[in-house]
Amino acid sequence: MTFLTVKHMKVKAHVYVRGSVQGVFFRSSTRAMAKMRGVKGWISNLPDGRVEAVMEGEKDAVDALIDFCREGPAGSRVDDVEVSWEKPSHRFTEFGIRT
Repeated sequence: MTFLTVKHMKVKAHVYVRGSVQGVFFRSSTRAMAKMRGVKGWISNLPDGRVEAVMEGEKDAVDALIDFCREGPAGSRVDDVEVSWEKPSHRFTEFGIRT
């Protein structure tokens, strides 16, 4: 029997980012980071000015992407990041930007 280590465990995070995060390439920067780390899911602007994302992949890769969201790309200002963990759905084939 083989056991996965925590860093290779598949996880899913639902993330909301608040601050100056729209119009500063937040979604495209996050997508680029997700692709580099093999994270699947999506990211979208919300009408209230926040960004919402669903991230699914290996725990260490998702954690790194959440850390990126806490900082954001140059020109952004992140005030708060809310993360809720969910059961992985394994339904995503890429990391996309929703409009």
